[in-house]
Amino acid sequence: MKIAIGSDHAGFDYKQRLINHLTDQGHEVADHGTHNPDATDYPLWIIPTAEAVARGEAERGIVLGGSGNGEAMSANKVKGVRCALCWNDETAELSRLHNNANLLSIGQRMISFEIALRVVDKFLNTDFEGGRHLARIEKLSRYEAGQPMQ
Repeated sequence: MKIAIGSDHAGFDYKQRLINHLTDQGHEVADHGTHNPDATDYPLWIIPTAEAVARGEAERGIVLGGSGNGEAMSANKVKGVRCALCWNDETAELSRLHNNANLLSIGQRMISFEIALRVVDKFLNTDFEGGRHLARIEKLSRYEAGQPMQ
């Protein structure tokens, strides 16, 4: 799977370690920065990561920061992105099963790296359930396009 990844300084360590984990699993990873641990503003790195997913250059994306909140908010500004802030296996699984999330946000200061690995693996290995959830996703897409949700 092709995966876009990006972080600010507060998520840099996990990003680097996740790149190794993902490439070891055979994934192709596009690193959208940041490229060092110096303080930086998260939108500079997160929005290009989300745009790569929205353009179809990557099947999924992962964004990281201190809490993951600003990163999720930034990613969700990009049309076509459904970024979920996840902190355990269940939130990662449900983000895919029910919400068809195409980006995952993780807070490096919120969870251990071992949990982050499990969250990433669950996110990447869970398929969208479709069914009753598809209508909800379609409503989001219509709203995003400026059309009535009904």
